[in-house]
Amino acid sequence: MARPRRPEDLAAQLTDALAPRAKSLIITVYGDAVLPHGGSLWLGSLIDLMALFGLSERIVRTSVFRLCKDDWLTNTQIGRRSFYRITDSGKERFAAAERRIYAPLAREWDRGWDLLLVPPNALDAETRDALRRELIWQGFGAASATVYAHPNCDEAAMHRLLAELGIADRIVHMKASLNRAEGFGALRDLVRGCWDIDQLEHDYAAFLDHFRPLWTAIELSEQPEPALCFVLRTLLIHDFRRILLRDPMLPPDLLPADWPGQEARMLTRNLYRRLAPPSEAFVMGAATTANGPLPDAQPAFHGRFGGLESMAAG
Repeated sequence: MARPRRPEDLAAQLTDALAPRAKSLIITVYGDAVLPHGGSLWLGSLIDLMALFGLSERIVRTSVFRLCKDDWLTNTQIGRRSFYRITDSGKERFAAAERRIYAPLAREWDRGWDLLLVPPNALDAETRDALRRELIWQGFGAASATVYAHPNCDEAAMHRLLAELGIADRIVHMKASLNRAEGFGALRDLVRGCWDIDQLEHDYAAFLDHFRPLWTAIELSEQPEPALCFVLRTLLIHDFRRILLRDPMLPPDLLPADWPGQEARMLTRNLYRRLAPPSEAFVMGAATTANGPLPDAQPAFHGRFGGLESMAAG
């Protein structure tokens, strides 16, 4: 049987293949589509938006309740309506993710490294496990049980994490630089021990398999309906975010040949530029805040992926 080529067929296929969890998908919608417009949304609007992905009202209500408990969202009641906005803590977490997800294609490496040293017996087991989990999410690699390394970390996010865990005064942060005299062989071996490069490569390849047909479908068809563009844009960023936030963004010298990560970023940028204008029009018309329609997107939105100014061209 031939693979479906219409964008609406691919949207259904992608939803089934990715099977996004409700809580995580709501985080994607808030970070990608709501935060640029102020970060607040009427629950009824959110329910309508999530219905496009087949999520029931009950699941959405349960998910936002849990997101409030996790300090992502906070609730304001006005009459019989509930409005959910991103908390200050959530904004900080979204900002750290946004700096990585929507970064320009070109990136430079000064051959520097950030090292975090955890003195023996400095942390209890629970805190040590939490630190490891969160550092890996930020792209750090575990060189050992007490040393974490990153070639280009988000220092603001890293310091915020240490402060939140209450261990900023117990962790040593050092800067190091690479000596190229010995070449990259030993460092490549170390990298493979610190990060699951094979899994990242597999995930990026799967991402390309999922979304390359969408580019072809959009190129060969008329512009999809705005609501469908919103669904496709959300699924695109949701899957890209899931992989990218585990990617330390290692420089090319340390990665396998034909690394698919850069291709995935280029495809994401190109699709986002095509899907953003109609999906933005849809969200602006479909979503409501406590003060009425969504405000216009903040200027930073138009700088995503190095600039969306050319998204309507070509």
